[in-house]
Amino acid sequence: MRRVVITGIGPITCIGIGLEEFWQGLRAERSGISRLTFMDPEVFGVQVAGEVRGFEPGQFFTPKRLKRLDRYAQFAVASAILAVRDAGLELSAATPNPRHGVSYGTALGGIANAEHQCAKFVQNGPGAVSPGIALQVFGGSAHSNIAIEFGLRGPGTTNSNSCASGPVAMGEAMRYIRDGWADVMIAGAAEAPLSPLTFGAFALIKAMSPWAGDPPGGACRSFDAARDGFTMGEGGTSFVLEEYEHARRRGARIYGELLGYALNNDAHHMTNPLPTGESAVACMRAALDDARVRPEEVDYINAHASSTKANDATEVRAIKQVFGEHAYRIPVSGTKGYHAHALGATGCFEAAACCLALTRGWIPPTLHLVTPDPECDLDHVPQHGRELQPKRVLSNSFGFGGINACIVLGEV
Repeated sequence: MRRVVITGIGPITCIGIGLEEFWQGLRAERSGISRLTFMDPEVFGVQVAGEVRGFEPGQFFTPKRLKRLDRYAQFAVASAILAVRDAGLELSAATPNPRHGVSYGTALGGIANAEHQCAKFVQNGPGAVSPGIALQVFGGSAHSNIAIEFGLRGPGTTNSNSCASGPVAMGEAMRYIRDGWADVMIAGAAEAPLSPLTFGAFALIKAMSPWAGDPPGGACRSFDAARDGFTMGEGGTSFVLEEYEHARRRGARIYGELLGYALNNDAHHMTNPLPTGESAVACMRAALDDARVRPEEVDYINAHASSTKANDATEVRAIKQVFGEHAYRIPVSGTKGYHAHALGATGCFEAAACCLALTRGWIPPTLHLVTPDPECDLDHVPQHGRELQPKRVLSNSFGFGGINACIVLGEV
């Protein structure tokens, strides 16, 4: 079987832009969640979000190119540029390659931009609408623009599997390389959902925390007894995935190996997880089987840990079923308290944190975990990170629609 390794990482998040800023953001053990600026917080009763600040699109795109990219596609293409730079890989539109491709994910794609353009249409008629809207609103605009940027003529796809979109993109990219369809894939996910109607839709169904306290990041309290909903964020993270021998021949730095992947569905409810957790259990077991890793070999779990009542407790029960007594010996942290929940992009933020844990020997904590829920009684690494050199890690992403995706990463 062809092995697949990660050689480049390009995060754009509310705790940092670029790998080193992202790493420093993790080590600072401070949340990037802040009070809303894009709308009146009182409108929907939600006060905070993970807004990306300091992102300058002009550093990545010419003015002409920028007109054709909405914020979602900007995050996607810019994070891919950062990942390719980090990998030290020579990719160019001038030398297109049919062995290189893109696998991307997003929950909502360009829907927030469509919302803005619709408001212009209602107020001022068709002439006020951006002529590029037809090419900006569909989810595939991200992977298409990444392919154009780098001349990637191999497999090209975007999935829209809610909060599991990022790991699905990574897992499918792994399969393309394993099966010989490609030697290099850019895989990742991006999201730009912070606009009033798009954001408000989640507030209307009471899915988000109404936290108005200090610090703002306290809204995301994974595994805490007082957790009361998720906190929405934005951003994107891309990875360069390579066939192992391809990476070795060019002397690439390797962050880790993508060992296994699994995907399934609860087939139960659009927002609530299956109470028994049996599909989450099956997904974790299938990912471990695909990776040829035994449960007792896993050293760290980055949990989905969305900070909702039902999800966190169900995930903990599922982890106990998969790992048995070993579950109490594995650090299981949730990092959404850092970067919020950027829907389809979040799993890639978390995969980046896992890669850094493998290479830099430190696992991030669960921020704002003050009073543990009795049902969440594993080692959730509260408040402060831990020096640890994991060899095998599992990352879970369980999304709306009952979509479950798990990936297993390992040192090389």
